Amino acid sequence: MAILASLVRGAGVVLLGTVALTGAASAQADFYKDKTIELIISTGVGGGLDNNARMVARHLPKFIPGRPTIVAKNMPGAGHVRAANYIYNQAPKDGTTIGTLIPAFVMAQVLDRTDAIQFDAAKMPWLASTSASNSTVYVWKKTGVNTIDDAKKKEVLMGGTGAGSYTTLYPLIMNHILGTKFKIVSGYTSTAEVRLAMERDEVQGRAGNNFNSLKAENADWLRDNKITILAQVGLERDSEFNSVPLMIDFARNEEERKILTLFSADVVIGRPFLTAPGVPAERVEILRKAFAAMTKDPDYLKDSAQAGLDVTLVEGAKIQKIVEELIQTPPDIVVKAKAAMDPKSLVEKPKTSEGSKPSEGSK
Repeated sequence: MAILASLVRGAGVVLLGTVALTGAASAQADFYKDKTIELIISTGVGGGLDNNARMVARHLPKFIPGRPTIVAKNMPGAGHVRAANYIYNQAPKDGTTIGTLIPAFVMAQVLDRTDAIQFDAAKMPWLASTSASNSTVYVWKKTGVNTIDDAKKKEVLMGGTGAGSYTTLYPLIMNHILGTKFKIVSGYTSTAEVRLAMERDEVQGRAGNNFNSLKAENADWLRDNKITILAQVGLERDSEFNSVPLMIDFARNEEERKILTLFSADVVIGRPFLTAPGVPAERVEILRKAFAAMTKDPDYLKDSAQAGLDVTLVEGAKIQKIVEELIQTPPDIVVKAKAAMDPKSLVEKPKTSEGSKPSEGSK
């Protein structure tokens, strides 16, 4: 009888434990019911990141228990640092704010580029990336600049947004390390504005546009051979553009290769989504699973294809590791990388230019 009583008591403990775990899981599942998730976008309206974010806002809710509403909000500024600061410091720590940011803000932290940085990217829970694509540096074909060697001999006006954005970062690095003569006209409020500035011949080229966005937004530029892609940025060549050299291919020694690799590594992160530090681990897992499920959904894949948005899932845990490794970059490489970002080739665009008018929603 004593043994039977002991078994009964043990079974009761197991049952209570199971009920407790089920209740906790149910509480997490019910959390998002009738909630609104704020989706912060670190660029202005228009452009690949913004279009991708709004596609996710439409489809992700059905994969989150409770089916919350997702509302997109653009927050450009300071090379994506403004959005990162907001998510890290001001956003609720409960999973009701997520963000999608160009990964340049991670490099801003690595290089300690500005006193405005008030975040630690390694402590932010990374949820997923829905697309990863190499970045580019390209100019109008009519410039006559067909190679990086040509860009060392002839000045080319490149459109730029924030000081820490890829639009300005890549040309600055290439000027310092490779000896190109890019002149960056900065101050455009969005990459969509840079695109318009190119069409108006205010500038002759741009950097920092990934292949996915280029194919989606300006397929005619590729089809009609209107631009020359001087370099692609990443760790491996895009199979579709295998003849275009990587930025790291131009390194002349191991030190240059290490610096150029540092500026190329975060491209692997693609178009990532993250949330605020302090969000419960169970809720982070709910969001990660939702992204994984969404990227397999036929409706999402169909709508993305129709919008010209490629879908390639990079799991949040993998991104977390990449970011942590970037943050731990050796100090000597950081010092040399910072020296490669001399802003002397930066100029502000004319205030009287039509391009100075902010695009709607990016003010």
